[in-house]
Amino acid sequence: MSAPPLHLAVELDGVPFADLPAAAGAAEAAGFALVTLADSPLPLPSGEERIEAGVRAAYLSRRTGRIGLAPALPVTTTEPFHLATQLASLDHASGGRAAWLVAAPNGADELATVGRTPLDAAGLRREAEDVIRVARLLWDSWEDDAIVRDVATGRFLDADRVHHVNFEGATFSVAGPLITPRPPQGQVVVIVPHTLGLDALADVVLVEDPAAAVEPGPLVFAELRSDPARLRELGGVVDGVRLHPQSLDELTAIVALAPGRPVAGPTLRDTLGLPRPVNAFQEA
Repeated sequence: MSAPPLHLAVELDGVPFADLPAAAGAAEAAGFALVTLADSPLPLPSGEERIEAGVRAAYLSRRTGRIGLAPALPVTTTEPFHLATQLASLDHASGGRAAWLVAAPNGADELATVGRTPLDAAGLRREAEDVIRVARLLWDSWEDDAIVRDVATGRFLDADRVHHVNFEGATFSVAGPLITPRPPQGQVVVIVPHTLGLDALADVVLVEDPAAAVEPGPLVFAELRSDPARLRELGGVVDGVRLHPQSLDELTAIVALAPGRPVAGPTLRDTLGLPRPVNAFQEA
C-alpha cells in the first residue's frame, strides 16, 4: 500500500515582494497546501524596510485562489488582541485560507523594539501558550449565527451571541470580544514549532527531525531546508513538509520535483483534512 501524498508548504521569505504573487501562484498551481511568510521585528540586514508578514499575506489573499496563507506573527512583540483580529480578517479576506505560524522572538534587540527584555524558557513558553489560548477564545467570541441581519427590526447582530472572553494571562489580560465576526474556518489553522513545547495547542506542528515524538492530534510537518529531493522519502513518515527556497528560481526547481497533491479547498482546513471546530461558547 503506497504512502499517502504529503501536504506541501513553502516558506517565501527569501522571495522579493514584487515576486510574491508569481511565487505563490507557482506553488498553488503545483498543488502546495500553503505558503508561510517569516518575519522579524528587526529591519532586514540590507537596511531595507521589512513589509510585515500579515500585510504580505493580505496582499496575496486577493492574488491567489486556493492556497493557504500563513504569516509568522510574534507572540512576544504583538498585542494578542490585534494579532487575533489580523488573522481573523485574513481568513475573511481569503475566503477561509488563513493560518498562523506562531513566532516567538526572544532576543534582546527584538524585544527592545517594544520595550521588553528577554524571557526565560518557562516565561517564553507561558507567553506563547497564553497568546494562542486567547486568540482561540477571541475567534470564538462571536458565535457562528451572531449576525442576524433582521431588516424588519433593524437588528444586525444578536448581542447575546457575542461574548467577552475575560482572559487573564501571566503578562496581559483581554476582555474581548473580537471586533470581527468568527473566521470562516471557525478557527484559523495554528502552526506551532515543536521547540515551543506546545504541540497540544497546535493544528500543525513543525519539526526539524521527522522522527521527533509529537503529542497525538496535530498534523506533523517536517522542515526541509536543503536537498528538496528528500521530500519523496518522507511520505508516510510525516503529514507534510515545509520547504525553504531562497529565490523564485529555486522555488521553480522545487515545484518541478513536487509529486503533486491537488489543493482540495475551499478552506485550508478542508485541504488539510482538519475539522471545523465547534464554537466554545456555543457548545457551552
